[in-house]
Order: sequence, then structure tokens, then C-alpha cells
Amino acid sequence: MLLGSVRRCRTTNRDPATSRQMPRFLCCILPLLCLLAASTARAQLTIEIIGGGATAIPIAIVPFRGEAGYPASVSSIVGADLERSGRLRLIDPGGVNPRPSGPEEVRFGDWTSRGADALVVGSVGPQVDGGRIEVRFTLLDVVKQTQLAGFTYAVLPTQLRATAHRIADVIYEKLTGDAGVFSTRIAYISKQGPRYELIVADADGYSPQTIVTSNEPLLSPVWSPDGTRIAYVSLENKKPVIYVQSLSTGVRQVVANFRGSNSAPAWSPDSSKLAVTLSKDGGSQLYLINVDGSGAQRLMSSAGIDTEANFAPDGRSILFTSDRGGSPQIYRLTLATGAIERMTFEGTYNVSPRHLPDGKGFVFVRRDGNQFNIAFEDFATRQVQVLTQGTLDESPSIAPNGKLILYASNSGGRGILAAVSSDGRVKQRLTAAAIDVREPAWGPLAK
Repeated sequence: MLLGSVRRCRTTNRDPATSRQMPRFLCCILPLLCLLAASTARAQLTIEIIGGGATAIPIAIVPFRGEAGYPASVSSIVGADLERSGRLRLIDPGGVNPRPSGPEEVRFGDWTSRGADALVVGSVGPQVDGGRIEVRFTLLDVVKQTQLAGFTYAVLPTQLRATAHRIADVIYEKLTGDAGVFSTRIAYISKQGPRYELIVADADGYSPQTIVTSNEPLLSPVWSPDGTRIAYVSLENKKPVIYVQSLSTGVRQVVANFRGSNSAPAWSPDSSKLAVTLSKDGGSQLYLINVDGSGAQRLMSSAGIDTEANFAPDGRSILFTSDRGGSPQIYRLTLATGAIERMTFEGTYNVSPRHLPDGKGFVFVRRDGNQFNIAFEDFATRQVQVLTQGTLDESPSIAPNGKLILYASNSGGRGILAAVSSDGRVKQRLTAAAIDVREPAWGPLAK
């Protein structure tokens, strides 16, 4: 058993001694006793920006010509995506007449006077044949009066939102140098009454789809790096079992149903293996297992609880949580040598490590007093920066470009999702009316 306050398992997501919620580390240890504080499904998430970057790039997006005749406003979706990033600031395009829809119609003085560094113009209209819609856009550098990007897409009416996300990705990358993540998807768990659902939605919270439904808890969803599958834990058979589900076919497969607990799946970078926490041989220990469930290999042995594995981007090492030193801390296992190194030393409770995609550091959950917050540690300097200020921030999941961290929090006594930038400056809330959601997982970049 863990020592001190860590002994208590979150049966209703609350510590009975303090009436405060406890982090998911405990659910990885005793998942048979753990329930989510999440509630309902299929409700669209609404994103509220509560903090932005101080040096955001000013950009004007002119409403696309012809888009009013379609159910989705492409320019509005693009603008919402870019503003949500915190690295771009929207300039009101109102009052400029006539409104340009192509680069040849732009009078750059109209936009320099408004303080815009970049400008987006475009149009939406029917193609002559095939029932498709033609979407054009151009990104212009207002200061240099040059074109930075311009594309034309021929899409179905149902693809307008996805096309807008693709446009936002192009603009974001051209202006910041980093990959855009607006075309990615997120997964999360919701609960209504006895009903648990694993939901997949667009990164902006739209188009939620239920992937799995159960009257028993669902836990720990995690995307395969190739974006085709999600691994998760289900207690539908009255014990924790790890499944992998195909998103294209809906077919799922049991990959870990050993004696005792099977929990905390983590994908290898090549999507061929999973690191999992099993208690089949006594205690909770880390194993490597093939995606088809074969070849379970114990990675190490300790007298403590080892759990919450997370592969480095190069696949050479694994971060994990362990209480082997007396309190939950984060360690690193080098797979080739078996060497183990302790990574966190500040405080008595550090759990749930997640590598940044560039491999330069990791985020984790840190307890300070009665508060649980998301923090970042740099591998080179070992300096720690606390990124959030909530009372119960947990389950971090990093955007594939490394710039935003999605996590579970609470507001008004219910679970919500939230996001913070890797420098702590940009903050968002993702909520749905009267709904609790937990355990977010950010999918990989769209292929």
C-alpha cells in the first residue's frame, strides 16, 4: 500500500478525509474501486478563452465571399481556431468596402492602418459539376505586401468544417513555424447516471461521436500514434481490462485480461506495442505487450507500485510513476540498459508524466498542499514550472505540436476539460452545459 494520504482510493473522485478530489494515479492503482467524476455524452464542448499570449500576431480574416449560403462559415471557423491558439489576435475587418475575396482586390493600406500584420481573403461557391463546393483562400503578409500561401479545395458540403480546420493549420504554420493542430481530434470520457461513454470529437469540441458505451467505468483512453485506434480500460466485466478499438471499423480487441488489475495503457511510438500496468504477478508493475495481447514482458521489478508509463518520442525510454521511494514520484527507465533515474524531487506527490513531442521535457501532475496542478519540467535544466492554478487539475494530454496541454479540471462542482499553453500564458476552458467530462486524450496530427 502507498503511504500517508496516498493510501486513499478515489471511489467517487473524492478523498473522504478532506472532501477533495484525488488524482487519477490512484485509479491506476486500484481501478476496481475507482469511478470517474464525469457525466453525460454526445454534448458538444464549448471553448472559452480565459487568457491569451501577450505577443500574438495581429491577423485580419475577411468573411469569404459566398459563404453565407452554406451551413458552415469557413472564415468564422478559421478565425475561431486561430484565436484559440493564443498566438494570433483577430483584427476586425468591418468597415472595409468593397471586401476583397482575392489578392488582386486587396488594398494593403486598408489593413496596415488597422494594425494587421497578416490578412486572409477567400471565397466559397459551387463547382460546375459533381455537387462539390470550391473553397479558395489566400494568406497575405500585409507588411511586405506578399502572398504567403494560397490553396483551392473541392469538397462536399459536409466537409466544410474540416476544410476550415485545414486552412487554419496552413495559416498557423506559415505564421508561427509550428504545425497546426486544428484538424486533430480529442477523446474524453463522460458519464450520465450509470452510463459511461468514450467520446471522440474535433479539436474544437464539434462533431462528438460515441465510440464505446458501458454501464461500468471507462478509464485511460489513449490514441495510437498512427491515429487509427484508441486503447482504454473498461470495467464492464467487473474488473479492469485493457481494450484496443479500431476507429474505422469499430472492432475492438482485448489486449490485457490477466488475473488482477490491467490498467494504464501507453502506446509505443511505432504503434506496435503497449506499456501497461499489471498485477498478475503480485503488486502493480510495468509490462510491455504486443497490440494483439501476446508477448507480455515485465520491464522491471520493485517493491512499490509502478504505473502510468509514457514512451519518449524516440521510443528509447519510458517515464513512469512509482512510490518506490516512499511517495509517488516520476522516474525514467532506459529500455536498452534497464537503468532507472528519478526525475522529480520537489514535493511529495508528482504523477502522470507525459513527454513533450520534441523530447525536451515533460508535463505532470504536482500536488502543492491540497491543490493538484499541471507542471512542466525541462530535461536539460531540471527546472519546474507550474502551469495551472486549479484545485484539481489532472490527466494531462499534450497537443501533437507541443504548444497546448489538455487536462481535466473542475468548475462549479463538476468536471470540465481545460487547456493551457506550454509556457502557461494561454488558458482555455472546454465545457458542456450541465455535463461532467474527464480523462482527455489529444490525438495525433492528421495524416
